[in-house]
Amino acid sequence: MSPASPVLEAVESGTVRDRAAARAFVDEHITPRANGFEQDGRIPEELLERMGAAGLWAPFLPHSSGGVDMDMVTLGEIHEEVGRGCSSVRSLLTVHTMVSWALRRWGSDLQRERWESELAHGTTLGAFCLSEPGAGSDAGGITSTAVQAGGGWTLNGTKKWITNGQRADLYLVFARTADSVGAFLVPRDTPGVHVQPIPEILGTRASMLAEVMFEDVRLGPEALLGPSGFTAGMLLTGTLDLGRYSVAAGSVGIIQACLEACAAYTTRREVGGTPLRHLQLIQAKVSDMVTDVRAARLLCQEAGRLKDVRDSATIMATWVAKYFASTRAAVHASEAVQIHGANGCGPDYPVARLYRDSKVMEIIEGSNEIQRVTIAGEAYREMKL
Repeated sequence: MSPASPVLEAVESGTVRDRAAARAFVDEHITPRANGFEQDGRIPEELLERMGAAGLWAPFLPHSSGGVDMDMVTLGEIHEEVGRGCSSVRSLLTVHTMVSWALRRWGSDLQRERWESELAHGTTLGAFCLSEPGAGSDAGGITSTAVQAGGGWTLNGTKKWITNGQRADLYLVFARTADSVGAFLVPRDTPGVHVQPIPEILGTRASMLAEVMFEDVRLGPEALLGPSGFTAGMLLTGTLDLGRYSVAAGSVGIIQACLEACAAYTTRREVGGTPLRHLQLIQAKVSDMVTDVRAARLLCQEAGRLKDVRDSATIMATWVAKYFASTRAAVHASEAVQIHGANGCGPDYPVARLYRDSKVMEIIEGSNEIQRVTIAGEAYREMKL
C-alpha cells in the first residue's frame, strides 16, 4: 500500500502546516458552505472549533504555546487559501492573528501565560478594536479614553465595525491615555462591556461585525499591553502591518476564486453551441486574472519574506501588496459577475459574494486612498527628493 500523501497526513494529524493542507481543509469545510455562511450572517461554532483543531488560529506562535512556529510566508499562503474559500472566515483569522501577534510581541510573561495558549488553540478568540464611529483610517482621531484609577484603568468609549465583535472572547482595545494611546486586553465578560451586532453590511457578511461599547470598564494594571506611551508607535504599526498582510493575502485568494469560478462556468456554459471559454473576450478576461493573481501572490510572498528576516522594508512591501491585490480583486470580481451574466447576480454562484467582499478589501486595514499617499511618499523618500 502506498504511503499517505503529505496533505492527508497534515489534515489527519489535526494540524494544517502548509498551503496544500490548507487548500484541502478549505475545499472540504469552507468553500461548499461559504454562501450559506453569508446568508446566515455568521460562522458556525462547529467550524470555529474545527479550525482550532487544525491549528489555524495562530500557527505562528511557538510550540510551547500550542502553535507550530510558522513562518510568515507560509502564514500568508494559508490566509490566501482561506480567503479563496470565504473572506468572512479569513477576516476572523486576521483579527485573531493581530491580537495573538501583539500579545506575543509586546505582552508580559503574565499576559502571555494567561492568554497565549488559549489564543493558539482558538478556545479564546480575539478581536481588534481600533475603529470608532468617527475614526477609521485616521487612528489619531481616537476618542475612547483610558484613565488611570485605583492602580488600574477605567475605560470608556465606543468601537465600531469590529470584526468578530459579536463572538470574540478577548478584545484588544486602543484608547487615549493621558500622554499617548494605549492598548488594553479586555475580556468580553468584564462588567461595562456591551456588544451590539451590526447585521447589515455590504461584504464579509458572516464576519460577525459589532459595535462594542465600554462604559466605565474597570481594568487592572495587567490589562495594559506594552510599555505605557509606546502603543501609538511600534505596537500599533506592527499590528496593523500584520493585519494588512492578511488582507493582502486574502485578496489574492479572492482573485484565485474568481479565476476558478470563471474557468468552470465558461467551460460548462454555451452560447450558440459554443462554450464561452472559446470566445476571445472571455479568454482575455481569464488571462488578466491569471496574470494578476500571480503578480499579487509574488508581492505577498516578498512582504512575508521580509517579515521573516525582520527587515523594516516589510512595512512598505505590505502596503504595496495590499494595494495591488485589493484593487485587482475588485476589478476581477466585477469581471467574474459580468462573465456569469444574470447568474452572477444570484445566490447559486459564488461570484456575487466575491464581488461584495472584494469592495471591503479596498477599505479595511487602510483605505486604498491612504495607501496611495503612503506609497508615493515612500517613493520620494527613497529617491531623497
